[in-house]
Amino acid sequence: MKHEQEGTILKILIVDDEKLLVKGIKYNFEQDGYTVVCAYDGEEAIKAAYDKSIDLIILDLMLPKVDGYSVCQKVREFSNVPIIMLTAKNEDMDKILGLEYGADDYLTKPFNILELKARVKAVLRRMTPADGVDRQESTITVGSVTLDYNLRRVTIGEKIIELTAKEFDLIDLFVCNAGKVYSRENLLDIVWGYDYPGDVRTVDVHVRRLREKIEPNPAEPRFIHTKWGVGYYFKEV
Repeated sequence: MKHEQEGTILKILIVDDEKLLVKGIKYNFEQDGYTVVCAYDGEEAIKAAYDKSIDLIILDLMLPKVDGYSVCQKVREFSNVPIIMLTAKNEDMDKILGLEYGADDYLTKPFNILELKARVKAVLRRMTPADGVDRQESTITVGSVTLDYNLRRVTIGEKIIELTAKEFDLIDLFVCNAGKVYSRENLLDIVWGYDYPGDVRTVDVHVRRLREKIEPNPAEPRFIHTKWGVGYYFKEV
């Protein structure tokens, strides 16, 4: 079975210095129909990520030459390709840092290959909006905010804003349900999925990153507001 998106076979970049692990991951994803390319250190990873045909990156945290955090940060300077970070560390701070640097998801080593496959499928599930609505329009405009579902980006006024996968899913849910307050638990279930093993701090990190991109002043939000003790909601003020 080939994994395709709009007729194109999906390509995954795997970055890890454990060559046997890379070989195993590569084999499993190729068996599922993906095209797989590999890098074994941070410098190789950054060079490989410039390939615009890459649909997703599986990125280890502990890498030679350039660590995974730095790779993630550098890639985010020129690409919004989804990134799943692998870490042998089970500390919450390491996971939060990964999200802060721009990762869309993380998985702790050792992991089950079936779980990694499930995470990859979830992150690549691009064309299904977070609120489950089957879109007929390629764009939706609410106030000064326009969502482009083909390009997966947001325009506010004349400013084009590039977002990561989860950032777009979040603002999609907020804008299409303007005024509705979502608890962090609700957002985790809807955007990340009921079986997502992370905690609500994942939501806080992504909301903060989203505000930093779309708000003129993140300290005084114009679009995404906090209802203290309850959750977050969208309202243009």
